[in-house]
Amino acid sequence: MNAGIEEILRVNGVAEPYLPRLLDLLARKGVIGRKGVAVALNDAVVPASVWEKTVLRPGDRIEIVRPFGGG
Repeated sequence: MNAGIEEILRVNGVAEPYLPRLLDLLARKGVIGRKGVAVALNDAVVPASVWEKTVLRPGDRIEIVRPFGGG
């Protein structure tokens, strides 16, 4: 392990094992193909059109927002 470098990501504030691609992370979370999902990487919105090309780095912060019903 490299000293000082965490091999984790922060997903919605929770430590998760590092994955190199955003698309892999979203697949692991089961959000691929769902409508209305919004993703932010280090406080910047990532459009769905570039999820496949987005590379993650250890220590990145990802927020995944999904719609939910209620009333």
